[in-house]
Amino acid sequence: MLVALMMPAAALAQDSMEQARAIADATPSAPQHLSLVELPLPAGKAIALFDGRSLRGWTAWLGYPDPSVTYKANPGAVPIGVGRDTRGDFAVRQVDGAPAIWVKGETWGSLVHRADLRDYHLRLQYKWGAKTWAPRVEAPRNNGLLYHSHGAPGEVFGTWRPSVEFEIMKGSTGMVVTVGTKVRAQTKVAFDPSLIAPHLRFRLGGRPVDMINGTPTWNVEAASDAERPIGAWNTLDLYVLGDRAIHVVNGVPTAEVTGLATISPDGTRSPLTHGHIQLQSEGAETWFRAITIEPIRALPKIVGTNG
Repeated sequence: MLVALMMPAAALAQDSMEQARAIADATPSAPQHLSLVELPLPAGKAIALFDGRSLRGWTAWLGYPDPSVTYKANPGAVPIGVGRDTRGDFAVRQVDGAPAIWVKGETWGSLVHRADLRDYHLRLQYKWGAKTWAPRVEAPRNNGLLYHSHGAPGEVFGTWRPSVEFEIMKGSTGMVVTVGTKVRAQTKVAFDPSLIAPHLRFRLGGRPVDMINGTPTWNVEAASDAERPIGAWNTLDLYVLGDRAIHVVNGVPTAEVTGLATISPDGTRSPLTHGHIQLQSEGAETWFRAITIEPIRALPKIVGTNG
């Protein structure tokens, strides 16, 4: 570890490249054009998770007063949790002539919905606001839809619950992230040297990998960037059935994950098939609206062509 930290940045970058190349077994990263077929019919009535008037059904949790300490081993601070009025962090406001959930983004945390969900198609719309906050003023806008959330509030970095993330980040929306060291997921990847570490992109028919937080497979980039320009509304579709999920951005499938699981202290792997959703607050003002779920009994299928 100390040797790696003392290595020049160029050497570290080369090392991560070679590691990713080995993980993906040099699977080519040439573009794929992906689409969804065999969309499942709803198995029941659609339910609105946002009533358009209030945050009824949602509970706020806030991380550290200074978000820059969030990922430190010893942050030297205590999470805010539910210890303050959060109406200045999360609220229902009018935007573009309709109500939406406003997430300020300055203090990191999340809105957690009380429903324990399984086997569903979730759809929501989001768009970026004007504000970004330290320590990510210059970084791409960042947020996320976390699903199959479980465990204690703030269990992960004092800020989130263990979960799987449908990443909402400028240039990477639809990426898969395992949130917390107790969560596992499997997907298929290709090596893409144009990406920052871990240099892995979802690829239909790619090399299977086990996603583990804290390792070179802790996240896998979206198959493509299907997000609209800042200021425009985007539609996300999340299909979840048991321990499998498909991420879709503006009608374009961006990732498929299988084998969602939790890991117990003795190493036992148990399927992760249900949980809560969290709307993140992570450094960028964000608007969410039209959040609905409907039950499903099958997943759609991703098909694609290369080139």
